[in-house]
Amino acid sequence: MLEFMRPERLWWLVMIPLLIGLYVGLLWRRRRRARPHAITNLERVLPKQQAWKRHVAVGAAVLALGALNVAFAQPKGEVEVPRERATVVITLDVSRSMIAQDVAPDRITAAKAAARDFLNLLPVGFNVSLVSFAGTPAIVVPPTMDRGVVAAAIDNLQVAPSTAIGEGIYSSLDAMAQAPPDPDHPEDPAPGAVVLLSDGYTNVGRPSDQAARQAGAQRIPIYTIAYGTANGYVENNGRREPVPVNPAELAQVSRLSGGKAFTAGSAGQLKEVYSSIAKSVGYVKVDQEVTEQYAGYALLLAVMAAIAVISLGARWP
Repeated sequence: MLEFMRPERLWWLVMIPLLIGLYVGLLWRRRRRARPHAITNLERVLPKQQAWKRHVAVGAAVLALGALNVAFAQPKGEVEVPRERATVVITLDVSRSMIAQDVAPDRITAAKAAARDFLNLLPVGFNVSLVSFAGTPAIVVPPTMDRGVVAAAIDNLQVAPSTAIGEGIYSSLDAMAQAPPDPDHPEDPAPGAVVLLSDGYTNVGRPSDQAARQAGAQRIPIYTIAYGTANGYVENNGRREPVPVNPAELAQVSRLSGGKAFTAGSAGQLKEVYSSIAKSVGYVKVDQEVTEQYAGYALLLAVMAAIAVISLGARWP
């Protein structure tokens, strides 16, 4: 909701209904005094004014006055502003199911490319860490501002058996704890988030819901991406083993941690998801004065009113 720093100035808005009432009264008086049957030669020669132009002029002028009054009361509202600092942990599933080719050219290759693009979407002042997990997790790169190091580490990831989503989350929380403190506020923990991509479900290690609750307790939201399709499979000794994507567990992880859950069934969709997440973690909503916005509305409406008034006295070709 819109709030005001000087709400007492809104009393000037009572002028709006008074002006509208005055305009309606003048129209009524004019119609009453009109002589419908006494048309002079001069009235036949002069071009007839179109009533809608007058209405537009008056309406725009009144609205401009209203917007200007709102700006005069110094409104404030929630706006998105870039975060100055934060830590983002990119947590990637490198289990063997990620070699499925239901996403071209395969899940792991497309996931690596999208993760590299995600790095470029984050603000320069953010620390980024890379965690991978299959049967066991690993903090591949601790929090750093060197995007090149993280990108190179993403390229070098290799697949391995099993999936331990819960362990991957715990390692992500450990990586978050390694973020350097703010020089100006060394005692304050830096805001952060985990971006976790997986295509499967936990089959080894501690439960993911337990890890997600721990993340929620630390106020570290987890943005999950269920990546792949229901038709994915891998070859094992000449046999096809289905590896359909399982979004249910990841949705629970995001809910328990206070994050958001996404799904992506193609490389293009994955890039869109990463772009949306970058905006979520890179910006924060704060109360900020928005006087300029309403002053702009008032200026636009005043211009419209001026054009309408000019059109009343001009003969357009």
